[in-house]
Amino acid sequence: MSQATSTPQKQEVAILAGGCFWCLEHPFDSLKGVESVIVGYTGGHTKSPNYEEVSAGKSGHYEAVKIVYDPTVISFQEILDVLWVNIDPFDATGQFCDKGDQYRAAIFTLNEDQEKVAQISKAEKEKKLDQEIVTEILPAGPFFKAEEYHQHYYQKNPVRYKFYRYNCGRDQRLKKVWGGK
Repeated sequence: MSQATSTPQKQEVAILAGGCFWCLEHPFDSLKGVESVIVGYTGGHTKSPNYEEVSAGKSGHYEAVKIVYDPTVISFQEILDVLWVNIDPFDATGQFCDKGDQYRAAIFTLNEDQEKVAQISKAEKEKKLDQEIVTEILPAGPFFKAEEYHQHYYQKNPVRYKFYRYNCGRDQRLKKVWGGK
């Protein structure tokens, strides 16, 4: 009997911010090739941020998602395509009803290839939308996993999640910026 050998999957990571991390987790969670989506904090100055500090704007962190994916199934560009249609790329003060630096949109790059893809993607979206995009492209730093009750919030609390998302005006604004349903 021969035993089948399996090659470990190559994994890559994307770190993205787009306002409330509950709302940014959901669009990536079921994409083919995405192995995990973790909500958390990045880009700040404290070593062990928590939700209270981050949401109050005291830590300098963004609410963000860390996406682990298989690049043989989904590309970084495809990940960014999903990001763009889930953010308001014109708001430098936050996203939708959430205002403050912790709710700004950003692409955190982990290497030169991601930086290049992100810059090209941003330029293409600016051309398509015919307006300057303020979404930042920044080098990635440490990522801190958020408290467990925030992970997969949209699944754990579907009614509250939908209520928040609707009342925040997220879907209404996305429709105005990107068109669609």
